[in-house]
Amino acid sequence: MDYRFLGASGFKIPVLTLGTGTFGGRGEFFKAWGNTDVTEAKRLVDICLDAGLNMFDSADIYSDGAAEEILGKAIQGRRDQILISTKATFRSGPGANDVGSSRHYLIRAVEGALRRLSTDFIDLFQLHGFDAATPVEETLRTLDDLVTAGKIRYVGCSNFSGWHLMKSLAVSERYGWARYIAHQAYYSLVGRDYEWELMPLALDQKVGCVVWSPLGWGRLTGRIRRGQPLPSSSRLQNQAVADSGPRMPDDYLFKVVDTLDEIAAETGKTIPQIAVNWLLQRPSVSTVIIGARNEEQLRDNLGAVGWNLTTGQVAKLDQASAIPKTYPYWHQTGFKERNPFPTDI
Repeated sequence: MDYRFLGASGFKIPVLTLGTGTFGGRGEFFKAWGNTDVTEAKRLVDICLDAGLNMFDSADIYSDGAAEEILGKAIQGRRDQILISTKATFRSGPGANDVGSSRHYLIRAVEGALRRLSTDFIDLFQLHGFDAATPVEETLRTLDDLVTAGKIRYVGCSNFSGWHLMKSLAVSERYGWARYIAHQAYYSLVGRDYEWELMPLALDQKVGCVVWSPLGWGRLTGRIRRGQPLPSSSRLQNQAVADSGPRMPDDYLFKVVDTLDEIAAETGKTIPQIAVNWLLQRPSVSTVIIGARNEEQLRDNLGAVGWNLTTGQVAKLDQASAIPKTYPYWHQTGFKERNPFPTDI
């Protein structure tokens, strides 16, 4: 397992991270993702550690906190071998202050996560989304206080727009507060919007990308095929899950899948392995979060590392998955001499 520095820090993380969205299965939404219990989670952690994967990602809203609880029990007695990342910001209760990035909410959210995870500190704590109702200064000062208190080691964000992230970085620099070193973002072969604004920002400001949903919201598993019904096991069968994720035309999806099939025949690798390997060769990517409902899926995902697609295979995938850029990104690609970011990849 290779390790990479996370953003502008001395913190090294594995190129693959195990997500815990499948842990718990509490509530209709997360039931569609999986219902891994403590015994199964321990087995998945064992397999990950044997493979050199020691980072695990969670969030307070995953199965209403159950995912963090299960992860905490699964790593009991081996915390010193483990890196934990978790997130908070989204609504976690009915109260007026049970949401957001205020000082009130973040302190309570971190304390709750520490309790559920049965740990004294969180290695990487990320805001799950941007809170425009709270001053950025309040949020970042609170995160800096939590770092100073030793409750979190590093801070990151997730699902930010370019201006959200750049404003936050500027405020941290102005006051000398802890700086976002990670941006957990949606990025996949069938979701390349990240490349337009967020990737150039990440390269310029040295913010590591922590990729979520590398298989395009469950579409690049190799089981979704042209002219065939959705597999009964697909989480896209759940309408709430399908509606909450990215949309794309079928023709576009299957054009990418056809190219993945071609490369799978050349390499002997599975479609998910190829999709993840492609991401690991993209600029700014520090780690890719993989999910697994069972041991078989986990072992398949772990097979995404230890080899690389050829330059020609990457080019085929780039071409098949390319989509027209919106303004001003299409305009900027014509002035690379003085504007190397974004690169036209």
